[in-house]
Amino acid sequence: MRPSHSRRHLPTTLTRLAVVAVAVSLGAACSSTPTPASTAGGSTSAAPSSPTSATRSTTTSGATTTTSTPTQTATQTATQTPTPTPTPGDGGSTSCAPSIVARMSSGERAGQLLMVGLDNAARRTSLDTLVTQRHLGGVILLGGWFGGADRVRATTRHLAGLASEKATAGLGLLLAADQEGGQVQQLRGDGFTRMPSARVQDQGSPGELTADATRWANQLRSAGINTNLAPVADTVPTSIGRANGPIGQHDRQFSSNPDRVSRMVGAFIAGMRAGGVASTVKHFPGIGRITGNTDFTANGITDRTTTVDDPFLEPFRTGIQDGVELVMVGSAIYSRIDPNTNATFSKAIVTDLLRGRLSYDGVVITDDVGAAKALASVPVAQRAIRFIQAGGDITLTARPSTVPAMYDAITRKMAADPAFAKLVEAAAVRVVDLKLRRGLANCS
Repeated sequence: MRPSHSRRHLPTTLTRLAVVAVAVSLGAACSSTPTPASTAGGSTSAAPSSPTSATRSTTTSGATTTTSTPTQTATQTATQTPTPTPTPGDGGSTSCAPSIVARMSSGERAGQLLMVGLDNAARRTSLDTLVTQRHLGGVILLGGWFGGADRVRATTRHLAGLASEKATAGLGLLLAADQEGGQVQQLRGDGFTRMPSARVQDQGSPGELTADATRWANQLRSAGINTNLAPVADTVPTSIGRANGPIGQHDRQFSSNPDRVSRMVGAFIAGMRAGGVASTVKHFPGIGRITGNTDFTANGITDRTTTVDDPFLEPFRTGIQDGVELVMVGSAIYSRIDPNTNATFSKAIVTDLLRGRLSYDGVVITDDVGAAKALASVPVAQRAIRFIQAGGDITLTARPSTVPAMYDAITRKMAADPAFAKLVEAAAVRVVDLKLRRGLANCS
């Protein structure tokens, strides 16, 4: 049972990219191969600046019918859709996140470190028991939601309504989508603008991209999505190009020039923030130099070039300096940083490089670990454990069936290993601090 404490009140406001067949929902959520046009998802429609509970109707702001053009300035767009998004923080002395986490049970802390996929083909209620009994912190919509904003909004309202003092320790859910553009746009249909690929986005100016991203964020927010697992900060060198399976083959990179990628990453993040949606740079420390797609193979996923002071890290550094809310770590292997260890499980990459050299103190999330072939040799129960030990926070799985094993493994290890329990506590503080800044928690 949870220790008794003063009640924390839930705020009143609230890809796997599809596989080319029926198993579309079980793919990697944010970093893998895009969904084909016949099965991929699309964009979302704007929601209120603060998260809404399931019991309160969410009205569209009109962003779905907005006619703002790509040449509209970011300032103009942001002015039309004001969103009081707080400045990112680190859960330190000015945040009440540590005190909230101190009152949480071990199970509640463990649950906040898991995000699970809801497939387009699944029932809206299919995750209810999992979310409420395992105290999960987030859900991502996967598998290609092509039915438009109304269907997405109905689903996010239901999911948001699962949050309660008993089920989620009084914390709202991170409700995520994978909206990069081009082939990787999980939410589509009425209310969602079709987003061009990053390569096409790069043809405009950073200001134009910020204006467009603000409009896309408004649409997401209107549909109840508060977290976007984008933009891609990977740089694909021209020498590899389309031979790069996860990114280059699908035009998911802005450019082959890391300086240009940095500018566009910053512009995309600025637009998401203006529209009230958290953004995520991925796939740290970069998957532009491999050939294999970690979702589908364990071959060709070793990067033999990237170092800890590599220029291709600059777009991630830019995102961090611009206050990006999450950083996604990929599943490739980097022989010049931590040989034979997938980045997801590498302390040298997550703690030493990302948190140390790049001074990132926010939330770190995995790419999908539920179905990724690159991680198939690691027992399911150990995947979240090893990520937390590396210094990570949220483990994302596209397969709901993997959640119980990971959740139980975390809670058992917490009970047996005080040092690990401290890592979980620190990770939970970072997640709760993010939720405080997104209006998904409060200090009362």
